[in-house]
Amino acid sequence: MSVLDDISVLMEKAFERISQADSLAALNDVRVSFLGKKGKITAILKDLGKLPVEERRQIGAAANNARSAIERRIEEAKDHLGSGDSRTFIDPTLPGTAQPLGHVHILNQVTDDICRTFYGMGFEIAHGPDIETDYYNFEALNFPPDHPARDMQDTLFVEGERVLRTHTTPVQVRELERRKPPIKIITPGRCFRNEAISTRAHVAFTQVDGFLVDEGISVSDLKGVLVAFCKAFFGEDVKLNFRPSFFPFTEPSAEVDVSCILCGGKGCQLCKYSGWLEILGCGMIDPNVLDTVGIDSEKYTGYAFGLGVERIAMLKYKINDIRLFFNNDVRFLSQFK
Repeated sequence: MSVLDDISVLMEKAFERISQADSLAALNDVRVSFLGKKGKITAILKDLGKLPVEERRQIGAAANNARSAIERRIEEAKDHLGSGDSRTFIDPTLPGTAQPLGHVHILNQVTDDICRTFYGMGFEIAHGPDIETDYYNFEALNFPPDHPARDMQDTLFVEGERVLRTHTTPVQVRELERRKPPIKIITPGRCFRNEAISTRAHVAFTQVDGFLVDEGISVSDLKGVLVAFCKAFFGEDVKLNFRPSFFPFTEPSAEVDVSCILCGGKGCQLCKYSGWLEILGCGMIDPNVLDTVGIDSEKYTGYAFGLGVERIAMLKYKINDIRLFFNNDVRFLSQFK
């Protein structure tokens, strides 16, 4: 039997096996057996170099024709199986598989809620750099070089005179430098301090500062804004307590507590049986800060406040560990869609 006869027999065998194939896997076996690297038709093509020139042309053409015919028959069989095999049938009327969608992180949600509340009271929103100079982070805010309050900040220093900002209050200085009163702004953003990570502290946290500078601003204006914010955020029944405190950039200064959202001020484990929960610091802007940025402190006064978003979120949603915000545990984060 000649090589041409062999090619014809192989093609018929391939056609027979293709017609008997009942799956895509069986068709692939046929393809490998006849057209693969070690396939029967492939072997004939590899041996063409051993034949005389005239036979080489004739047998090569026959082998290539057989190869093309087998490939074409396999593709036709695939189409047939694809339309009739229930395992590959697709019903377009069935609902698709839902893909999980992401959502806004809980800290961003709370930050947006805080900003939205103050925006409704007429505050603009401003942002500043995460890496600040010593001047904006400390000096312009009435922190002398040897002031002990600098030690309280647990600052992370980077190259030169720059630091990872310890609060968003430096944005206040930047805005006061380039604008004239009246100015009414809140400044949300990420802050950094060299803290030991625990259930209540972290090296990174989110802060929202706010300030107003204008003529005739007094403590009563500050109190009115904070009372309005707390009632809008925690509910109309919340009560506020102002305690004297100290911040280099405000004088007088105060810490603000709200009545415990869990026990309503009666005393429980969350509020350490005091009935109060600390939420923010505030005060009247120190005249030295206004003078530093070129604003006449004899003519203008202002107030400032700052609150930690993580602290607010923990109180609002009764979360007992700040580390949960940063661990990226989907089981925790998915609760706040």
